[in-house]
Parts: sequence; C-alpha cells; structure tokens
Amino acid sequence: MEVKDGATQESLRSTVSPAPLAADARSADDRDLPSRTDVLARALSQPFGGPVGRHALIGRTRFFTPLRVMLVIAVIFLSLGYTSKAACLVTTGTGTADQKVANWQNQRAYYELCYSDTVPLYTAELLNLGKFPYKSSWIEKDSEGRPQKQFDGNVAVRYMEYPVITGIYQYLSMAVAKSYSALSRLVPVPSIAEVVMFFNISAFGLALAWLATVWATSQLAGRRIWDAALVAGSPIVIFQIFTNFDALATAFATGALLAWARRRPVLAGALIGLGVAAKLYPILLLIPLALLGLRTGRLREVGKTAAAAFVTWLVVNLPIMVMFPRGWSEFFRLNARRGDDMDSLYNVVKSYTNWQGFDTGLGLWEPPTILNAVVFVLFATCCVGIGYIVLTAPRRPRLAQVAFLVVALFLLTNKVWSPQFSLWLVPLAVLALPHRRVLLAWMTIDALVWVPRMLFLYGEENRGLPEQWFTTTVLLRDIAVMALCALVIRQIYRPELDLVRYRGRIDDPSGGVFNRAADNPPAWLPKWLRPPEKETPIPPPEERPAAILNA
Repeated sequence: MEVKDGATQESLRSTVSPAPLAADARSADDRDLPSRTDVLARALSQPFGGPVGRHALIGRTRFFTPLRVMLVIAVIFLSLGYTSKAACLVTTGTGTADQKVANWQNQRAYYELCYSDTVPLYTAELLNLGKFPYKSSWIEKDSEGRPQKQFDGNVAVRYMEYPVITGIYQYLSMAVAKSYSALSRLVPVPSIAEVVMFFNISAFGLALAWLATVWATSQLAGRRIWDAALVAGSPIVIFQIFTNFDALATAFATGALLAWARRRPVLAGALIGLGVAAKLYPILLLIPLALLGLRTGRLREVGKTAAAAFVTWLVVNLPIMVMFPRGWSEFFRLNARRGDDMDSLYNVVKSYTNWQGFDTGLGLWEPPTILNAVVFVLFATCCVGIGYIVLTAPRRPRLAQVAFLVVALFLLTNKVWSPQFSLWLVPLAVLALPHRRVLLAWMTIDALVWVPRMLFLYGEENRGLPEQWFTTTVLLRDIAVMALCALVIRQIYRPELDLVRYRGRIDDPSGGVFNRAADNPPAWLPKWLRPPEKETPIPPPEERPAAILNA
C-alpha cells in the first residue's frame, strides 16, 4: 500500500496494532467479565482502568491472572482478620515467654471485638503444659475452685473437645510455639508470650487453608472464575477466619468438591474423610451426592466416595481411638450434651418469649434429649424436602446448589451455630448463587452479628448491649440465609435464571459424573419421585462456546 500523505499515514497507524500480535490470539470470550456485566464490579474497576476493553484478548495475562488477583485480595482480607484480633495479642507480664500472657484483662476481648477461641484453649486444654490431646484430662471446677459433679454424680472430667485432625493441629502448633520460646532464651529474638506465638502459628496455617479454599472455588467456578473473589474478600473472613479452626475443614470440603468435579471420586472421598476428622460438617456433602446419584443412576461413583471417606476417617482416627478411647469420644459426648447455643434460632425464640426451652431442670452436662430429637427430626425433614426437589425438578439441580441447601438448613435447624460456622457457607453460596450484591448483603449482615454478640457478652452493666440487640441481628442473619435458600430453589425450578448455566449452554461445572448426565433413576423409585419425562434439554458439547480457563 502506497502512503501518499501524512493523513493517510495517520489513518494507517490508527488501525494497526503498535506492537506485534500475540502468537496465540485465542480469547476466552465466554468467560464472565464482572467489570462489564456487574454494576458493583464496574464501579470497583474504575481506579484500575475501568471495564475490560471490548476487543481485549481474554485469558492471555501472564502475571495478574484472575487466581493471583484473588489470592492477593484474600491476603488483604486475611490481614484484616489478623488485625481484628491484634488487640488481644499484646504480650504482657514478665519473665520468659512461657510465663508471659496475652492481655485479656477487664474483658478486653469483648469490647475490643478481638475474641478468639485459640487463646483460652491454649490453657484450658493443657496445651500450655505440653500435654498430648486425648491422653490428658482435667477436672471441671466452679468459680470457687471446687471440683464439679455432673448430673450422674461422677466428677466432671474433661478432655480435648475437637476431632483428631484439629486436636493434632493444635498440638503441633503448640510444639512450634514452645520451640520458639526455647529459642528466645538462647538467642536475641523478640520474647513473645507463648500463647500469642501459638495463635500466630495456628493463624498462619488457617490462612493457608483459606487460600486453598479460594483456589478450589476458583477452579470449581468454571467460566465464572471471578465469583471466587467473593470468597477471597468475604466480610465474614475479617471476624471469623481466626476465631476457631474451621478453615481447615472448609479447605478439605471445597477440595473434595473439586476432586469430584474432576471425576476423581476416591480422592473426593478421602478429602471428605479428612474434613470429617477436622470438623463434622463435610460429611453433609455425601447427602447431595447421594441424591444426585439417585436421580442419574450414578450411585456406584457415590459409593466409592462414601467408602473412601469412611476408610480415610477411620485410618486417621483409629490410633487415637484405640490408645485413648475416652479422650477420643469427648467430641461426640460434648455435642450430645450441649444445649441450644446463643446463636441458634431456638435461643432467638427464647429471647423474645417466656419459653424456657425443650429441656428444663437439667443437671450439669445432662443431655437435652428432647432438643436433640427435635433437631434431628427438623433436619431430617429438611433433607426429605431437598430430596423431593432434587428428584422431581424439571432439570437436575447443580451439585453446589444442593450442597448449599443441605449445609444451610443444617445450620438453621441445628442447636449450635457458632459464628465461625458461617465460613462453611461462603464457598458453597458463591458457587450456588453467584449474585454478587445479594451475597455481599448476606455476608455483611452475618459478619456484623459479631459486634452485638461481643458487646452482649461484655455485659449490659459494663455499658454493653442488651440481649435482644444481639438476637435481633441473629434473626436477620437467619432470614438472609433463608432468602438465599429460597433464591436457590427458585433457580432450580427456573434454570434459565441460573447465571452458571449460561442461558442453558452449560450444565454443571462442578458436577463431575453428573455433568451432562441423563436422568436414570432406579426402577423401584415411585413415579411421584421421578423427574418429568420431558426434561429441559442439554445442548451437546459442540454447541457450547470453547473456553480458555486461565488460572
């Protein structure tokens, strides 16, 4: 082409790339781009150059990939989580590191909103003495230091109250903390209270577990990889990530879903077994797997997962179970004898009425048998309802949708909903209902429950808050979770509204063997529990746009 004048030359420059084109010019154009499709994301993108260009090559960034950006976001929120506990991590006292303590004077943990179970557990469970969990025990005492007797007349003896992996995790963190204390007596390093170092070491591992949760969620999200940013930047992380040890189980549970999505049922079962050995809730994932397996006739794979979960759990638990059976079973005894927790719906009802609860006049550690039965019946009823939805919906629900419903209804009907339990829901909610503003509204409400909770525990006589300020926010949190459940059920019955399914072009990115599987329920299933004969058709793979997933 001959260039005759400056105007023509300028026109040519405006239509030709100033740099050589990439060798691979493919573009993941089917990836969801929040800066284009979401009002909130569009506004947040303005300081960084605004929405991605219409002619940009998607999935070609070499360094700032979506996953790396989300891990940076996660590190920021984990840092905020550590900062929220920092006021309770001030070393005080004199002497060596094992003689110093964290400053919790004058109920500081409540009015500074920095409470964490990790700090009091270090002394309460004899970790400060270097005792091995499950082997060592202690006698529960009253406020005057006298041994207490439980309802059956026996002395109240306590053991480590956590499942094996969580208990061993605390023991190993203690061992590292004590090693640092010994080092501080030999070399000039900062002398930090041993309990504070124990918290720091535990928090580091929990942070890694949450980063693993973010990674697994991003892989499960498929073309909507940016949805995992809500896991990385959840407001719940700020207050709850270091309140207890639940991030361990969350990482195992999300990893199990990823293994299932990649059609590795044995690995999925092994991760579920490890999760149950850290916290009981990952066993709930077997319920949605069984229901979807029943609808699709893929129960063989589900059976492999369940068997692997049991074997893994048994292998992890067996040594402690055999050597220290009394200490090993403490976790199960504790859960059987706990009453309705202050964060439960049962306590909300008690707060607003004169109702005394299902079980009254119980002795120390006497199991609330009526409450336990009510909790079991309510959750079982919810599971039956979920099963009916899964088996009869016009189109098979996605695994994440069913898993979210099961875990959410378990928490709503359970007698205990400790604040950190909300972390269980975060990755499941993001995968089940990726509506960012709706999820952020729920997460914000859930996170803010922590403030009136702490101020209520601080005491109204200390200028704290009355009980009903706290129970009102609990009720709002529960209503928000119920609303999420309703939205998920609505999208199950109206799959065209499901953003994950991309207007019907995608089936179930996390479904594994369920993905694109036809309905094939067993012959013995009654007709009223079978899916409609005319199921919503799933397009063949070649009709779906190809995607380049850049993680």
